[in-house]
Amino acid sequence: MNIASVIVDVAAKQIDKGFDYLIPEQWRGLIEPGMRVVVPFGPRNIQGFVLEVKDTSTYDIEKLKEIIEPMDLTPVLNKELLELGDWLTEQVLSTKISAFQAMLPAALKAQYEKKIQLAPHANVEDISPLLQPFFNEGGSLLWNDALKQNVINVIKKEAANGNIEVIYEVKEKVKKKRLSFIFPKISTEQMQFEKENNIKGIKQQVLLDYFIEHPVPIESRKLQVNLSVGLATIKGLVDKGILLIQEKEVYRDPYAEREFNKTTPLSLTDQQAAAIKPILSTIREDRHEVFLLYGVTGSGKTEIYLQSIQEVIEKGKEAIVLVPEISLTPQMVNRFKERFGDLVAVLHSGLSQGEKYDEWRKIQRKEVRVAVGARSAIFAPFENLGIIIIDEEHETSYKQEENPRYHARDVAIHRAERYQCPVVLGSATPSLETFARAQKGVYQQLTLSKRMNDQALPSVQIVDMREELRAGNRSMFSRELFEKLQDRLEKKQQTVLFLNKRGHSSFVMCRDCGYVVLCPHCEISLTYHRVQDNMKCHYCGFETRTPKHCPECQSEHIRYFGTGTQKVEEELGKLLPDARVIRMDVDTTTRKGSHEKLLTEFQEGKADILLGTQMIAKGLDFPNITLVGVLSADTMLHLPDFRSSEKTFQLLTQVSGRAGRHHLPGEVVIQTYTPDHYSIELAGDQDFDQFYAKEMMMRKTHQYPPFYYLALVTVSHTELMEVVSVTEKITHFLRKSLSNKAAVLGPVASPIPRIKDRYRYQCLIKYKREPELRNSLKKISSQFLQETGKNGLQISIDMNPHILM
Repeated sequence: MNIASVIVDVAAKQIDKGFDYLIPEQWRGLIEPGMRVVVPFGPRNIQGFVLEVKDTSTYDIEKLKEIIEPMDLTPVLNKELLELGDWLTEQVLSTKISAFQAMLPAALKAQYEKKIQLAPHANVEDISPLLQPFFNEGGSLLWNDALKQNVINVIKKEAANGNIEVIYEVKEKVKKKRLSFIFPKISTEQMQFEKENNIKGIKQQVLLDYFIEHPVPIESRKLQVNLSVGLATIKGLVDKGILLIQEKEVYRDPYAEREFNKTTPLSLTDQQAAAIKPILSTIREDRHEVFLLYGVTGSGKTEIYLQSIQEVIEKGKEAIVLVPEISLTPQMVNRFKERFGDLVAVLHSGLSQGEKYDEWRKIQRKEVRVAVGARSAIFAPFENLGIIIIDEEHETSYKQEENPRYHARDVAIHRAERYQCPVVLGSATPSLETFARAQKGVYQQLTLSKRMNDQALPSVQIVDMREELRAGNRSMFSRELFEKLQDRLEKKQQTVLFLNKRGHSSFVMCRDCGYVVLCPHCEISLTYHRVQDNMKCHYCGFETRTPKHCPECQSEHIRYFGTGTQKVEEELGKLLPDARVIRMDVDTTTRKGSHEKLLTEFQEGKADILLGTQMIAKGLDFPNITLVGVLSADTMLHLPDFRSSEKTFQLLTQVSGRAGRHHLPGEVVIQTYTPDHYSIELAGDQDFDQFYAKEMMMRKTHQYPPFYYLALVTVSHTELMEVVSVTEKITHFLRKSLSNKAAVLGPVASPIPRIKDRYRYQCLIKYKREPELRNSLKKISSQFLQETGKNGLQISIDMNPHILM
C-alpha cells in the first residue's frame, strides 16, 4: 500500500479527480483515506485529501511525485463522509473538493504562504548584497515582505540565475489552543517540609499553602490572579524542583462562563405523546422514516425533539439538530445544554474560527453525542447517528447558495438512510414540497394543533395602510397599532415590532428629476444608513457618502424613501419618548455576543419594544410579549420569485407566534398595502391548510415545484455581449439535448442584471423526469470551461434553486 490517490485543493472541474502520489517510506502504514496531506502540484505545494491508498497505479511509478507530509494524525473525513462527497458531487454538480471543504470547519482550510529562500546549492555570498541581510543564518523572506521592501526585481534576477527559489508553505488557519498549567512535582508532605525549612519568601509560602490544600494542576494565569503572585515567584519554585510548568491543549469553549441548570423531561400533552410515539418506535427498531412534525407555534415541538434525543443517547447513538442560523438564539442553545450538558456541541456563525474548530473536534473525538447548529452542522462527523432533526424546516437558509449548492434536508435524508434512523422535519408552516410529500404519504405527518398550555393563538388584525393615508395619517404606524403600543407601555407589557428591512431608508431619490442613487457596481439602489450618514449596497458592500445635491440636476430636493429599522427607531423616539427600544438587525448584532446581550436585556425587562428584522421572527419565547406589530407585510410579496407568497405567509405566521405564548393573551397587528392578498389574509387567520390548497393551485397552473423540478443556469461576465451570446448557446444546446417534455425558458437577464460589475443572464429548466438532464448540464460545464478559464466567464448551475434573483 505505497500509493495514495489524492484530490487537490483546486476548485476546477478539469482537476477534480484523484492524482496518484508515492507514499514515502516513513509515512507508509500511517496515511489513511480522509487525511489531509501536503503534495507538490505544478510549481507549488498544496493541500489535498487522500481518497484511497493502493498498491498499483495506472501511471509510470518512476514518474510519480512523493507526498511531502501528512497534515493530520487521524482522518478528518470518515469513510461515510468521503462517500457522501461523491453523492453530493453527483446531486448538485459541484466539484468534489468543494464538497469536502463544505464538510469541514473553516479552520481546517489551508492558507498558503509564499516564501523566498536560498536554493539548496547557493551561498549567501553568491547573491546580490541587497538581499544578503535577509538570508543570513538560513533565514527566509515572505513574499509580501519582499513586495514591501521593493526587492522583487532583484529576486527575479537571482531566481533566473538559480540562486533563489520560491516555495509555497501550507499553513493551517487556526492553531490548537495551549495554556500553561502549574502543578506540584513533589508530595504534599514534602511541600510542607520545604515550606517549614527552606522557603523564606512570603509569596512563595502562599503558593505552597495553596498547593498543599489543592495538589491539582491549575492554569498559570488563574493562579497568578487568584493569589496575586507574579510569574517570577512561580518560576522560583520551579527552579527549586518543587513545582512543574507544562503546556496543555485546551478547548476554546464559548459556553465555559455560563451555568446551565439541569432540566428534566416535562410531562407531555396527549397530542405530544401521540406525536412522539412513532418517532420513538423507529429509534428502537433502527428504522429509517421521515416525519413531518406539523405543529402550531408554541405547541411544544422542542420538547418532542429533546425526549427523542434522550432515547437516542440511551441507545448509545448520536443526534444532529439543525436550526436556522437566525433562530440559533441563546434560548435554543440553553434548552439543549440544560438537558444534555456537556454532551452537546454547538456550531454556528457567532463563534470564532477557533471555537468552531474546537466544537467540531469534540464531535470528531466522540466526546459529545449531540450537535446543534445551522446548515453545515449536517456534516457533523458522527459515525453512529440515531436521529436527525431539522427545526423550522421551511427556512430557505437550509439551502446553500454557493458551491456546493446542497439543501440540508436532502443531505439529512441521505445520511439517515445509511444509518437507518429517523429524520424529523418540524414546522408550523412547512414548505409546500414537504407538505405535499406528507399528503402523499412519502413522509409521515404528525400534527400538533394546540398550544402547550391550551393558550389561544393570538388574535390578528390586518390594517389597510391605504385607508390610513386617506384618513390623513402619514405616520409609519397605523392608529390601531399606535394605540395598542401606548396601551402596552401603560400596562408594562412588551411589544415586538417587525420590519424586514435594515438601514434607514430603502433608497434616496431626487424629487425634481426622479434620479435614484444606484450602486456603481450592481444594478440595485443603495440603502441609506442614518447612523454613519452613508449609503450602502447590500450586495457588494460598496459604501459612499450621502449626496446633498442631486448628481443629475443639482437640485437640493433629495429625499429618503422607504422605511428601514433605523428610521422606525428614530420615529419611536419622537412619538413615544418614554419607550425603551432595542433594535436588532445586522448592523447592531455584528459584534460577537451582541445578539445574546440584546435578547438578555429584553428578557430581563430592560426594554419595552424589541424592533428588528427577520432575526427576531423565530425561536423567541418571552412570557411578557403580548403585542406583535408587522410594519409592512408587503416587502417580500413583490419580489420576482414564485415562492414570495409562501415566504410572506410563513414569516407572518412565525412573527405572530411570538405573541401570547404564556399566560397573557396576545394580539397581532399586520400593516399592509395589499390586505386582499391571500397570503396576508390567511396568515391573519393562521390557516395553513387553506393557504396550502390555494398556493398549490397557483403552482400547478404555472408549472412550479412541487409539481415540477427546476434547474437554473446563470452566466456572468464583465462584458454584456459575451454573457448574452454564451447564454444563447447554452439554451440552444439544452433545447436540442432534452426531451420536449422539459421547458427551457430564456435566455433572459437575471432580476438583478449586474452584481459586482458582472452582467448576469440565466435560463431556467422546468422538468418532471428528464434522464438526460444531469449529463447535459455536466457537458455545459466542461464544454464552456475552456472559455471560462480564458476570459473570466462564470457558469453556475443550481439544481434546486430557492432564489431566482
